[in-house]
Amino acid sequence: MKDIKIKDVKVIMTEPDNIRLVIVKIETTEPELYGLGCATFQQRPLAVASAINDYLKPLLINQSPHNIEDIWQYNYQSSYWKNGSVLNNAISGVDQALWDIKGKIAGLPLYDMFGGKTREAAAVYAHASGKDIKEVEEKFSKLMEDGYHHIRVQVGTPGFSGYGAEGNFGGERHPQDGPQWITQRNTVPQNKEQFKQRIEGIFEPKPYVRSALKLLDHIRSKFGFEIEILHDVHQRIPPILGVWMAKEVEKYQLFFLEDLFAPEDNDYFRMVRQQCSTPMAMGELYNNPSEYIPMIKDRLIDFIRIHISDIGGLTPAKKLAGLCEAFGVRTAWHGPGDTSPVGHAANLMLDISSWNFGIQEYSIFGERTKEVFPGCPEVKDGFMWPNNKPGLGIDINEELALKFPHKERKMGGGMLIDRRADGSVNRP
Repeated sequence: MKDIKIKDVKVIMTEPDNIRLVIVKIETTEPELYGLGCATFQQRPLAVASAINDYLKPLLINQSPHNIEDIWQYNYQSSYWKNGSVLNNAISGVDQALWDIKGKIAGLPLYDMFGGKTREAAAVYAHASGKDIKEVEEKFSKLMEDGYHHIRVQVGTPGFSGYGAEGNFGGERHPQDGPQWITQRNTVPQNKEQFKQRIEGIFEPKPYVRSALKLLDHIRSKFGFEIEILHDVHQRIPPILGVWMAKEVEKYQLFFLEDLFAPEDNDYFRMVRQQCSTPMAMGELYNNPSEYIPMIKDRLIDFIRIHISDIGGLTPAKKLAGLCEAFGVRTAWHGPGDTSPVGHAANLMLDISSWNFGIQEYSIFGERTKEVFPGCPEVKDGFMWPNNKPGLGIDINEELALKFPHKERKMGGGMLIDRRADGSVNRP
């Protein structure tokens, strides 16, 4: 297969479970040999598809799929301005597909191409979220019964919207619960009357922090300290409040506190390190090495949460894992529902082969998604297990995928943006 060439590059856009996924399929001059990669950027999928079809594909046809590093560098450098989420996701789809081909040619799963197993399976965490503490407790109990040893907990804030769990807008309302005019989402008010009928949710930092602390206290009181718990702030609160929150949660012994600050507020992590030992996880919003390299070398975070497709795929992620190992930072690759099953398979290849693996976020896929993606990584007893097939070990049923086309979204995105009580935009 020395003279094999890239014959075609296809973008497959599907959403079997209402999350828009972008998959790249690279076909070669060997009829049965192809590779798959995840390029999912569900807030801007059409832009990614255009970047692949209009700009990367012409550069790839007739190239040797063996030259993964050279192809990555050429694609990355050719746009002149670099590190954007659209271009990086496009490059990732290509890069993961080329690694998939490489493994299939060798007849080896990719973790063997990356140096072999350092573990048999990857510990995962799942999400226990609810509008109130009772609902979170019920989901937490169910996940424990299913064998999960690491569980992320999020709870709604009465009267407000929030990340990871809807607020409880029912029942009696009080002034401290927020504005009375929260109704629907996703319209931009054109006048004062429409402003009163706005449909974004309303988020306020201090009520959220109080709700989160009550939840963590309840979970530890109810279930003890044997199960690892995690919580995601999602960069939504003022940085100095985040410093205080990191100190307050120290007594609950979290496995990690995630995205306490936005990337532009990285320097606040220095304050946290000086005041408490709460483990910090950060990175799903990083796409530029200048954002994350200082955080790693200065040991300001404990877990790197990079979304692999957002930095350009397996080629840079493999290098990043090695850098993190040198500084005692563990990997915790981003793995929500908008990391496709192909992306989860790519995460797993690094999880299995990286000695400094920490934890893997896992989205529990629906049956339709599993049908579209045969070979979807299996999770049981709180671990994700590789199937040991060559390459990424996953496939796609294109005919079935096309039965679940992307649906139109207002504003072109899947992320709902909340506002503060005064109407100003809050971070997502």
